[in-house]
Amino acid sequence: MIKMIAKRITLLLLIVLPSLMVVAQSASQITFDKPVEKLLKKMTLEEKVGQMTQINLGVFGKSRRKRKEANVFELDTVKLRKAILEYKVGSILNYADNKPFSPKEWNSIIGLIQKIASENKLNIPLIYGVDAIRGQNYGTGATMYPVPINQGASWNRELVSKLGEISAYETRACGIPWAFSPVLGVGRDPRWPRLFETFGEDVYLVSEMGVGTIKAYEGDDISNPTKVASCMKHFLGYSVPASGKDRTPAYIPERQLREYFLPSFKKAVDAGAHTVMINSAEVNGIPVHANYNLLTNLLKKELGFEGFAVSDWEDIIYLYSRHHVAASEKEATKIAINAGVDMSMVPVKFTFVNYLIELVNEGEVSMERIDDAVRRILKVKMELGLFKESLTYIEDYPEYGSEASAQLNRQLSEESVTLLKNEDNILPLKKDSKVLLVGPTANSMRALLGGWSYSWSGDIANEKGAEFNTIVEAVEAKIGKENATFIPGVQFTGRRYYQEELPENDFVAIKEKAKEVDYILLCLGENSYVETSGNLTDLAISENQQRLAQLASETGKPVILIMAEGRPRVISAFEEKMNAVLMGYLPGVYGGDAIADILFGDVNPSGKLPITYPKRPNSYTTYDHKYTEGKSGNSSLYKTKWDVQWPFGYGMSYSTFEYSNLKLDKKELGENEVLTISVDVTNTSDRKGKEVVQLFISDLYASITPSVKRLRGFEKISLDAGETKTVTFSVRPRDIAFVNQQNKWMAEKGQFKVLIYQLKENFSLKNSIVFEE
Repeated sequence: MIKMIAKRITLLLLIVLPSLMVVAQSASQITFDKPVEKLLKKMTLEEKVGQMTQINLGVFGKSRRKRKEANVFELDTVKLRKAILEYKVGSILNYADNKPFSPKEWNSIIGLIQKIASENKLNIPLIYGVDAIRGQNYGTGATMYPVPINQGASWNRELVSKLGEISAYETRACGIPWAFSPVLGVGRDPRWPRLFETFGEDVYLVSEMGVGTIKAYEGDDISNPTKVASCMKHFLGYSVPASGKDRTPAYIPERQLREYFLPSFKKAVDAGAHTVMINSAEVNGIPVHANYNLLTNLLKKELGFEGFAVSDWEDIIYLYSRHHVAASEKEATKIAINAGVDMSMVPVKFTFVNYLIELVNEGEVSMERIDDAVRRILKVKMELGLFKESLTYIEDYPEYGSEASAQLNRQLSEESVTLLKNEDNILPLKKDSKVLLVGPTANSMRALLGGWSYSWSGDIANEKGAEFNTIVEAVEAKIGKENATFIPGVQFTGRRYYQEELPENDFVAIKEKAKEVDYILLCLGENSYVETSGNLTDLAISENQQRLAQLASETGKPVILIMAEGRPRVISAFEEKMNAVLMGYLPGVYGGDAIADILFGDVNPSGKLPITYPKRPNSYTTYDHKYTEGKSGNSSLYKTKWDVQWPFGYGMSYSTFEYSNLKLDKKELGENEVLTISVDVTNTSDRKGKEVVQLFISDLYASITPSVKRLRGFEKISLDAGETKTVTFSVRPRDIAFVNQQNKWMAEKGQFKVLIYQLKENFSLKNSIVFEE
């Protein structure tokens, strides 16, 4: 009898326990969502629509004349109260008056905003967002580090992550909990003016740096007052416009969209990124702000993104005024919200609020869609801890702009600058050398910083960054003013990046002074620009700068070319006449020091190109090109040969490295197996140096034409003179997959080749595998 009762109890438990588990899981989910749902039920339509509205800070400033006279930004509390209490605005963004604020000014501004927000009957805090492309670039004294293209050029995950932590800390110190960063677009067109905001042209490199940045921003808990909510930018396919110009159409087959442009966003979503900003342009004829398939089906349903999507600047209105897919601003609002945009970066007027309320009342936008958007916004606000404490204060952040942060900032500058040419080991130069510095970027902080520095376009960088060294000032500090002479030759003029002048008298002076020096340091590149203002009609460096390069080469003195530029301007017209070439990209406030340190040997260069440097104005092929793009044909009449100035991943050092002993732990890889790849790297020089070990894999034959090679891993290591280290990589079948004709990820049975430096080994995949994602 006892045994029978025991059996019945056991059977009952087997039936009931799974049900109890389901109930527990459901309850857990309800508990998790309960604060949001409880608040949502209390909200009126007007309050909900207000949460979906984001307004630019400048709208709330007192008159510009009064602000200019007082030399300080002052909030107009009447305007601000109307926006928050009448229109129920849920978010504010940006800085104002084209200048950065001190942390105390930020605290005061956001403190007033949140104080007024607390007067709303539901006491919902605002979420304040700011572009933080390179740290809190709108906060005086903040650690403003090199742009993302430099971060990619460093190939140093750990360093990029540390700087991400500093960025979050210093942004939050200003009272700002939301950073519009990182850019996860893959920069595969060198003409694009926003290339410098990307980590490079390869999706694996972008994904690694992007996810590292997001984890650094957010940590395990974004309510931590040293963390911020990240914002993935810009979903999706923004970085490859057909024209090369910003905010112009892209045409990307779905297979390529999924293989090259989606993975960085998928990995970011998996890493927990809380917000996303939408691509301002169009893909395949549909503006992304109007694309339900991309925003709802792909981002929210397929990828499982639970945060909220914010439009870019005025982009809902642009569906009407630029894209012409809506006949009015009201219709544009309907299209964008129904497509899946949750918050409108309006950013300067309140018609969005009125239109959206009307659209809901007319049945054109459902209350379910509104609730979904607001639920997502409230969830992020709650997870940021804004309901408990909406303010943070600089007094609680003693490490803001610290010396330790500055050292890491300088290290990133040093590790990103890339030595591309060094004929006869002309570099490093001796410190008793006499040099002549020429060129428009030689004495310009604006050229070293680029856009998103102190101001949106970086046009005040010379003034605000005066405490730091330009290349001229850093070289003078290194070897003495008596040994360094500066004659511009070409100068940037005005606020627009492409305005130049060429003082002919300088050319005469350069010829004469060259007779007295040992070397010419030719500093070329770009003035600062951002977004559409940086559109180009010709990727070649300007004619004025080409003339200056020609003049320098005709002096008979060795010429070291130093490039400060946000994208690889074509220099093939004179590159052969240069004895050495340093690519600085936009190396930040310590860029001048880093370049001088490398020129004179105090720092050993270790940067590698995160992009392919093109050689011709009509040849922009990326490193992972197809086999047919690398063949020259049977006659010199064919011009299809892959011919670049310098390849992706290239960069020289003052040390020499030898690769040996490439090993694969198996020659055949099964479905659930891991291939372990190892290689020995030896510093064969007498100088300590850093090397980036890059793993490339080639799919030798596939049903979709394979790339010649793809980056599948990298590690940056430091080696003492004579030291050897073994670097190990792990590769799974998913790591060598591609998107097939059915738009599914697939690793196809067949032969593969491992390439590390000049070493090669083959392996095979046993069976084809389709991955369900």
